[in-house]
Amino acid sequence: MKLDRPVTGGPCWVELGTSDVAGARRFYEALFGWRTETDPRPEAGGYTTARLGSAAVAALTPLYQEAQPVAWNVSFAVTDADAAARRVTGAGGAVLFGPLDVFDAGRFAVAVDPGGAVFQLWQARDFPGAGVFNAPGSLGWAELLTREPARATDFYPAVFGWTVHASRNYNQWGVDGRDFGGMVTMDEKFPPEVPPHWLPYFAVADVDAANADTVQAGGAALMDPTSLPDGPRIAVLRDPQGAVFGVYRAGSGF
Repeated sequence: MKLDRPVTGGPCWVELGTSDVAGARRFYEALFGWRTETDPRPEAGGYTTARLGSAAVAALTPLYQEAQPVAWNVSFAVTDADAAARRVTGAGGAVLFGPLDVFDAGRFAVAVDPGGAVFQLWQARDFPGAGVFNAPGSLGWAELLTREPARATDFYPAVFGWTVHASRNYNQWGVDGRDFGGMVTMDEKFPPEVPPHWLPYFAVADVDAANADTVQAGGAALMDPTSLPDGPRIAVLRDPQGAVFGVYRAGSGF
């Protein structure tokens, strides 16, 4: 992505909701070289932060609700979570949870777009979000998979003010023209039970090695390593608990 730090409107954080935090810690520590720390406060609910060196890059959390799927969730930075929540509903989406304060770190909400993809809003206070993007083991791209691309193209610029770089094959989202993600239309190749969703891509030094390591650890390759025309080498993987994520070769860019 063309962002090197969290900015208003852009992705600022990713969280994994998982059925097995301990297992997820072992898997991602081995895959990405993360160092993880669990917040000891009971009211934090087992929230676990992953770091590369001193920089926070992601979080792992238990499933807080019975119906919550095992999945990665992408947060977008806003200056006012309550105002952003109103823009979500005004543009045809819905707010599922919040907004509410998270200690002194910030204010948070969970929302869903008109096509059914869930995302999060983050109003930073003490915690701005990820300390690094695009480096191996950190977030480098965020992709929306949707069955309603036209509605998404109206919705997200209305909520976040995104720019849209449209091409015949792939639309890219940006903040003031600095692209950070894209959109894929879910066609008949996607099973009907797969819901619309946001897919984070993490940078890695070697996509083929990450693919092999994931499969060896009990995960799966949903899309084998592929070199995109005029783009990076990528793969789409599923961790041993069932969460889907992408990887791409660091430094190659989308």
